[in-house]
Amino acid sequence: MSGDVGLFGPGSVTWRLHQEPILLLGGLRSLYLQALHPRAVTAVAQNSRYRADPWGRLTRTSAYVGTVIWGTTAEAEAAALRVRRMHARMRAVDPRTGEPFRIDEPGLLRWVHVAEVESFLTTAVRAGVRLTPAEIDGYYTEQLKAAELMGLDPATVPATADEVSAYYDETLPSLALSRDGVETALFLTVPSVPENWGGRAFRLGLTLGPTRWAYFGVAATAMAMLPPWARRLYGGLGLPTTDLTADLSARGLRFLLSTVLATIPRSLQVTPIREAALARAAAAAVL
Repeated sequence: MSGDVGLFGPGSVTWRLHQEPILLLGGLRSLYLQALHPRAVTAVAQNSRYRADPWGRLTRTSAYVGTVIWGTTAEAEAAALRVRRMHARMRAVDPRTGEPFRIDEPGLLRWVHVAEVESFLTTAVRAGVRLTPAEIDGYYTEQLKAAELMGLDPATVPATADEVSAYYDETLPSLALSRDGVETALFLTVPSVPENWGGRAFRLGLTLGPTRWAYFGVAATAMAMLPPWARRLYGGLGLPTTDLTADLSARGLRFLLSTVLATIPRSLQVTPIREAALARAAAAAVL
């Protein structure tokens, strides 16, 4: 529908926030955070080919998030239905207890949702995006729509900053760094290079050269931006100045991204699905 601006729309905090390229860093932070939930990370490890196809999984996840944020209502609902149907067929086995479980358990879905939206928001704010407390709460409340798409009862999902903080406090006793968590975190920090990215010399250069070190710096920033309790679960990573240096790094990265993007054509700055959303919003405003 030409006038359908989707789940959120041009006046939403969500649209304002998700135009920020720095949210890519927030996505990486959320993966480090999600890996601290033993069942959640086991579900991924036993059902995903992320080690064999990490960039494909990243592309698919980014496409899903983009569709929920910028797509029409019908597009967002269709994308979520496909994911729910896929998850409904998947099972995993808890290596600690031997207990089989569904990967679409509400508790697991809620953890992934909260870790993701809190990481997006926290990363943006610490990188310099200015939001009032009311706007921060507004983002969490708006994201209840995304949680509902994944099959969660919105009444069970934290909808304000205080509720997110309380949720983390309640969940902390069940978090731990499991073997799957260690392997996932190591993979996030030193991911493999796709075989189709040129020849052996190119892959070797990417593995050992400046690009690898640049990515490692981004990964280190994402890890440093975790809450202190999460860093402690990873072994107490970071000095007392970690939060300050992480904020400076995130702000510098945001400035770098905005500078680089300003030099390239708009067609490369804005994804097609976001461009279509902006066009629908403009048409709706005229009507």
